[in-house]
Amino acid sequence: MAKRAQEKQDTLFVGSLEKGLRIMAAFNAHRTELGLTELAEVVGLDKSAAQRFTNTLHKTGYLEKDPESRRFRPSLKFMELAAAYLWSDPFVQLAMPKLIDLSRDLGERVNAARLAGSDIIYVIRIPTQLTSFAAMVVGNKVQALSSSSGRIMLAHMSEEERQLALETWPIDRITPRTVTDRSQIAREVEEAGQQGYGIAVNQNIINEIGIAAPVFDRMGRVAGTVQCSVSSQKWSLDRVHNEIAPRLMEVANSINLLR
Repeated sequence: MAKRAQEKQDTLFVGSLEKGLRIMAAFNAHRTELGLTELAEVVGLDKSAAQRFTNTLHKTGYLEKDPESRRFRPSLKFMELAAAYLWSDPFVQLAMPKLIDLSRDLGERVNAARLAGSDIIYVIRIPTQLTSFAAMVVGNKVQALSSSSGRIMLAHMSEEERQLALETWPIDRITPRTVTDRSQIAREVEEAGQQGYGIAVNQNIINEIGIAAPVFDRMGRVAGTVQCSVSSQKWSLDRVHNEIAPRLMEVANSINLLR
Protein backbone atom coordinates (compact mmCIF):
# COMPACT_ATOMS: atom_id res chain seq x y z
CA MET A 1 0.00 0.00 0.00
CA ALA A 2 2.76 2.41 0.96
CA LYS A 3 4.66 1.52 -2.23
CA ARG A 4 1.62 2.24 -4.42
CA ALA A 5 1.12 5.59 -2.66
CA GLN A 6 4.75 6.48 -3.34
CA GLU A 7 4.40 5.53 -7.01
CA LYS A 8 1.30 7.71 -7.28
CA GLN A 9 3.17 10.62 -5.74
CA ASP A 10 6.02 10.17 -8.24
CA THR A 11 3.63 10.62 -11.16
CA LEU A 12 3.06 14.20 -9.99
CA PHE A 13 6.75 15.05 -10.20
CA VAL A 14 7.58 17.23 -13.23
CA GLY A 15 11.15 16.42 -14.16
CA SER A 16 11.55 19.24 -16.69
CA LEU A 17 10.51 21.82 -14.11
CA GLU A 18 13.01 20.35 -11.63
CA LYS A 19 15.78 20.74 -14.20
CA GLY A 20 14.83 24.36 -14.80
CA LEU A 21 14.90 25.03 -11.07
CA ARG A 22 18.36 23.47 -10.90
CA ILE A 23 19.50 26.01 -13.50
CA MET A 24 18.14 28.84 -11.36
CA ALA A 25 19.71 27.41 -8.19
CA ALA A 26 23.15 27.22 -9.85
CA PHE A 27 23.77 30.91 -9.18
CA ASN A 28 25.12 32.02 -5.81
CA ALA A 29 27.70 34.31 -4.22
CA HIS A 30 30.53 32.37 -5.88
CA ARG A 31 28.82 31.85 -9.24
CA THR A 32 27.26 35.18 -10.18
CA GLU A 33 27.66 34.71 -13.94
CA LEU A 34 27.85 31.43 -15.84
CA GLY A 35 28.33 30.41 -19.44
CA LEU A 36 26.30 27.64 -21.01
CA THR A 37 29.04 25.00 -20.66
CA GLU A 38 29.61 25.94 -16.99
CA LEU A 39 25.90 25.79 -16.25
CA ALA A 40 25.60 22.35 -17.83
CA GLU A 41 28.48 21.07 -15.70
CA VAL A 42 27.18 22.62 -12.46
CA VAL A 43 23.65 21.21 -12.77
CA GLY A 44 24.59 17.90 -14.39
CA LEU A 45 22.81 18.33 -17.72
CA ASP A 46 24.03 17.85 -21.26
CA LYS A 47 24.73 21.07 -23.12
CA SER A 48 21.71 20.87 -25.44
CA ALA A 49 19.30 20.46 -22.49
CA ALA A 50 20.98 23.30 -20.61
CA GLN A 51 20.63 25.46 -23.72
CA ARG A 52 16.88 24.83 -23.92
CA PHE A 53 16.33 25.64 -20.26
CA THR A 54 18.52 28.76 -20.24
CA ASN A 55 16.84 30.03 -23.40
CA THR A 56 13.41 29.54 -21.82
CA LEU A 57 14.47 31.28 -18.60
CA HIS A 58 15.99 34.10 -20.64
CA LYS A 59 12.87 34.53 -22.79
CA THR A 60 10.62 34.56 -19.70
CA GLY A 61 12.80 37.18 -18.03
CA TYR A 62 14.44 35.14 -15.26
CA LEU A 63 17.96 35.17 -16.71
CA GLU A 64 19.86 38.04 -18.27
CA LYS A 65 22.31 37.27 -21.06
CA ASP A 66 25.33 39.40 -21.87
CA PRO A 67 25.24 39.98 -25.66
CA GLU A 68 29.03 39.89 -25.93
CA SER A 69 30.18 37.21 -23.48
CA ARG A 70 26.88 35.24 -23.78
CA ARG A 71 27.09 34.52 -20.08
CA PHE A 72 23.96 34.33 -17.95
CA ARG A 73 23.11 35.93 -14.61
CA PRO A 74 19.92 36.22 -12.52
CA SER A 75 17.51 39.00 -13.42
CA LEU A 76 15.42 41.20 -11.16
CA LYS A 77 12.71 38.53 -11.29
CA PHE A 78 14.78 36.62 -8.72
CA MET A 79 14.18 39.58 -6.40
CA GLU A 80 10.45 39.27 -7.00
CA LEU A 81 10.61 35.63 -5.90
CA ALA A 82 12.53 36.60 -2.76
CA ALA A 83 10.01 39.35 -2.00
CA ALA A 84 7.16 36.86 -2.37
CA TYR A 85 8.77 34.71 0.31
CA LEU A 86 9.33 37.63 2.68
CA TRP A 87 5.71 38.76 2.32
CA SER A 88 4.46 35.25 3.05
CA ASP A 89 6.57 34.56 6.16
CA PRO A 90 4.91 35.76 9.40
CA PHE A 91 8.21 35.25 11.24
CA VAL A 92 9.86 37.92 9.08
CA GLN A 93 6.97 40.35 9.47
CA LEU A 94 6.79 39.97 13.25
CA ALA A 95 10.53 39.99 13.83
CA MET A 96 11.58 42.87 11.59
CA PRO A 97 10.50 45.87 13.76
CA LYS A 98 11.82 44.19 16.91
CA LEU A 99 15.21 43.52 15.32
CA ILE A 100 15.48 47.11 14.11
CA ASP A 101 14.94 48.32 17.68
CA LEU A 102 17.38 45.74 19.05
CA SER A 103 20.07 46.78 16.58
CA ARG A 104 19.65 50.41 17.60
CA ASP A 105 19.87 49.50 21.29
CA LEU A 106 22.98 47.35 20.90
CA GLY A 107 24.63 49.31 18.12
CA GLU A 108 25.50 45.97 16.51
CA ARG A 109 24.53 43.82 13.54
CA VAL A 110 21.36 41.80 14.15
CA ASN A 111 19.87 39.05 12.00
CA ALA A 112 17.07 36.50 11.90
CA ALA A 113 17.66 33.02 10.53
CA ARG A 114 15.74 29.92 9.55
CA LEU A 115 16.92 26.35 9.02
CA ALA A 116 17.08 24.99 5.46
CA GLY A 117 18.40 21.46 5.30
CA SER A 118 21.85 21.45 6.89
CA ASP A 119 22.27 25.23 6.51
CA ILE A 120 20.82 28.28 8.16
CA ILE A 121 19.57 31.05 5.90
CA TYR A 122 19.39 34.68 6.98
CA VAL A 123 15.90 36.05 6.30
CA ILE A 124 16.48 39.42 8.02
CA ARG A 125 19.73 41.40 8.22
CA ILE A 126 20.03 44.71 10.06
CA PRO A 127 23.54 46.01 9.33
CA THR A 128 25.67 48.69 10.92
CA GLN A 129 27.89 51.20 9.12
CA LEU A 130 30.87 48.85 9.34
CA THR A 131 29.05 45.77 8.08
CA SER A 132 30.52 44.18 4.94
CA PHE A 133 28.32 43.70 1.89
CA ALA A 134 28.35 39.91 2.31
CA ALA A 135 26.91 40.27 5.81
CA MET A 136 24.06 42.46 4.53
CA VAL A 137 22.63 40.06 1.96
CA VAL A 138 19.31 38.45 2.81
CA GLY A 139 19.25 34.83 1.67
CA ASN A 140 22.91 34.22 2.44
CA LYS A 141 23.47 30.84 4.07
CA VAL A 142 26.08 29.19 6.27
CA GLN A 143 26.48 25.64 7.50
CA ALA A 144 24.37 25.08 10.59
CA LEU A 145 26.98 23.19 12.59
CA SER A 146 29.36 26.15 12.62
CA SER A 147 26.76 28.81 13.44
CA SER A 148 25.23 30.02 16.68
CA SER A 149 21.75 29.76 15.11
CA GLY A 150 22.31 26.22 13.94
CA ARG A 151 23.57 25.08 17.32
CA ILE A 152 20.58 26.35 19.26
CA MET A 153 18.24 24.89 16.63
CA LEU A 154 19.91 21.48 17.02
CA ALA A 155 19.64 21.76 20.78
CA HIS A 156 15.84 21.79 20.51
CA MET A 157 15.53 18.89 18.07
CA SER A 158 14.55 15.43 19.17
CA GLU A 159 17.42 13.23 20.28
CA GLU A 160 17.17 11.18 17.09
CA GLU A 161 17.13 14.22 14.79
CA ARG A 162 19.99 15.88 16.64
CA GLN A 163 22.18 12.78 16.55
CA LEU A 164 21.58 12.30 12.83
CA ALA A 165 22.47 15.94 12.16
CA LEU A 166 25.62 15.79 14.26
CA GLU A 167 26.75 12.66 12.42
CA THR A 168 25.86 13.55 8.83
CA TRP A 169 25.57 17.30 8.28
CA PRO A 170 28.57 18.80 6.46
CA ILE A 171 31.14 20.76 8.44
CA ASP A 172 33.82 22.47 6.35
CA ARG A 173 36.67 24.50 7.79
CA ILE A 174 35.73 28.10 6.97
CA THR A 175 38.39 29.72 9.18
CA PRO A 176 41.48 28.25 10.87
CA ARG A 177 39.40 28.15 14.08
CA THR A 178 36.32 26.39 12.69
CA VAL A 179 35.52 23.38 14.86
CA THR A 180 35.22 20.21 12.77
CA ASP A 181 35.39 17.73 15.65
CA ARG A 182 31.82 16.45 15.81
CA SER A 183 32.07 15.40 19.45
CA GLN A 184 33.08 18.95 20.39
CA ILE A 185 30.21 20.37 18.35
CA ALA A 186 27.87 17.98 20.19
CA ARG A 187 29.11 19.36 23.51
CA GLU A 188 28.58 22.94 22.35
CA VAL A 189 25.07 22.08 21.15
CA GLU A 190 24.32 20.57 24.57
CA GLU A 191 25.66 23.68 26.26
CA ALA A 192 23.48 25.85 24.03
CA GLY A 193 20.44 23.90 25.15
CA GLN A 194 21.33 24.34 28.80
CA GLN A 195 21.91 28.10 28.61
CA GLY A 196 19.07 28.84 26.19
CA TYR A 197 21.13 30.38 23.39
CA GLY A 198 23.88 29.37 20.99
CA ILE A 199 27.40 30.77 20.77
CA ALA A 200 29.91 30.48 17.92
CA VAL A 201 33.36 32.11 18.15
CA ASN A 202 35.66 32.47 15.13
CA GLN A 203 33.65 29.85 13.26
CA ASN A 204 32.78 31.71 10.04
CA ILE A 205 34.74 34.96 10.45
CA ILE A 206 37.87 35.45 12.53
CA ASN A 207 37.35 37.75 15.55
CA GLU A 208 33.58 37.36 15.34
CA ILE A 209 31.28 36.16 18.09
CA GLY A 210 27.86 34.98 17.01
CA ILE A 211 25.03 34.52 19.51
CA ALA A 212 21.51 33.31 18.75
CA ALA A 213 18.28 32.81 20.70
CA PRO A 214 15.39 30.59 19.53
CA VAL A 215 11.93 31.67 18.41
CA PHE A 216 9.31 28.94 18.86
CA ASP A 217 6.27 28.17 16.73
CA ARG A 218 2.82 27.07 17.92
CA MET A 219 4.00 23.44 18.12
CA GLY A 220 6.89 24.33 20.41
CA ARG A 221 9.51 23.82 17.70
CA VAL A 222 12.21 26.32 16.81
CA ALA A 223 10.90 28.33 13.86
CA GLY A 224 13.95 30.54 13.62
CA THR A 225 16.43 32.55 15.61
CA VAL A 226 17.27 36.09 16.56
CA GLN A 227 21.02 36.41 16.09
CA CYS A 228 23.68 39.02 16.78
CA SER A 229 27.26 39.16 15.47
CA VAL A 230 29.91 41.24 17.26
CA SER A 231 33.65 41.73 17.13
CA SER A 232 35.66 39.92 19.80
CA GLN A 233 38.04 42.89 19.73
CA LYS A 234 35.20 45.06 21.02
CA TRP A 235 33.20 42.59 23.11
CA SER A 236 34.56 40.05 25.58
CA LEU A 237 32.80 36.71 25.76
CA ASP A 238 31.69 37.51 29.32
CA ARG A 239 30.05 40.74 28.14
CA VAL A 240 28.28 38.87 25.34
CA HIS A 241 26.85 36.40 27.86
CA ASN A 242 25.91 39.07 30.39
CA GLU A 243 24.73 41.94 28.19
CA ILE A 244 23.67 40.63 24.79
CA ALA A 245 22.25 37.19 25.64
CA PRO A 246 19.46 38.47 27.93
CA ARG A 247 18.36 41.06 25.35
CA LEU A 248 18.35 38.50 22.53
CA MET A 249 16.30 36.04 24.55
CA GLU A 250 13.86 38.78 25.56
CA VAL A 251 13.29 39.79 21.94
CA ALA A 252 13.07 36.18 20.73
CA ASN A 253 10.46 35.39 23.40
CA SER A 254 8.43 38.45 22.36
CA ILE A 255 7.96 37.23 18.78
CA ASN A 256 4.58 35.53 19.02
CA LEU A 257 4.10 32.84 16.37
CA LEU A 258 1.31 31.15 18.30
CA ARG A 259 -1.50 32.63 16.22
